[in-house]
Amino acid sequence: MPNAPKRMTHVRHGRSGSEIALIALALVLALVFLAVPLAVIFVEAFKAGVAVYVSKIMEPATLHAIGLTVLTALVVVPINIGFGIAAAWLVTRYRFPGRKLLISVIEIPFSVSPIVAGVTYLFLYGAQGLFGPALQEAGLQIMFTIWAIFLVSLFVTSPFVARELIPLMQQQGSDDEEAAYSLGANGFQIFRLVTLPNIRWALLYGAILCNARVMGEFGGVSIVSGSVRGQTMTLPLQIELLFNDYNALGAFAASSVLALISLLTLAAKAILERRADHG
Repeated sequence: MPNAPKRMTHVRHGRSGSEIALIALALVLALVFLAVPLAVIFVEAFKAGVAVYVSKIMEPATLHAIGLTVLTALVVVPINIGFGIAAAWLVTRYRFPGRKLLISVIEIPFSVSPIVAGVTYLFLYGAQGLFGPALQEAGLQIMFTIWAIFLVSLFVTSPFVARELIPLMQQQGSDDEEAAYSLGANGFQIFRLVTLPNIRWALLYGAILCNARVMGEFGGVSIVSGSVRGQTMTLPLQIELLFNDYNALGAFAASSVLALISLLTLAAKAILERRADHG
């Protein structure tokens, strides 16, 4: 039997000129549009010295804004984690009329401007809104309080966890849960021992994205908070206020805190992606 013809394999070493040019262009654009603005923020924040920087961060209004931003994240992120898990479980494990409509509803916050969301809440819960008079009669005020900030932040960030979980759970299927159920496990045991370990990286990834968006949200919060100094000013609103008050050092100092949170979020995201790829 004649020998089978040998296949010629070509192993290319190095990169072509066009690939190198594209990589160089990407690096230049990343430096111009990402690295340089971040560097400017930190340079301007520290240009008067560390002592001045610390004094600007320690101003009561800025500290309150940082605290309110962190509090909003602590309230909103766990709620959206619970919502994301429940929505993903419902969509991927059950078939029912309106399932596709529910998926579309989950995506609505991504297609609606946060400012529109803020105005909608104002029309619903404001003094002249749909539920405003009833709330006033009950002695309740939602708009221009921290509750309004929580509500609009929940709306804006609600899809993040669900969007990470739904594709993964659809790909994984329900075989593992069904096997656990056939062995006598109850619902909570199935979730804790089977489902949760399978979705843990996607869950953490969605929570990190949700946290980043909560802390950086501006449009919707600016509408419903009323921007009351020392009361309903989140960190992005405080940065705008300091800038409008010609307090450039204070604005850059506050901006550096927000930028540092963003960098830590990106680092956590990269670590999770690497761990997910290797395990």
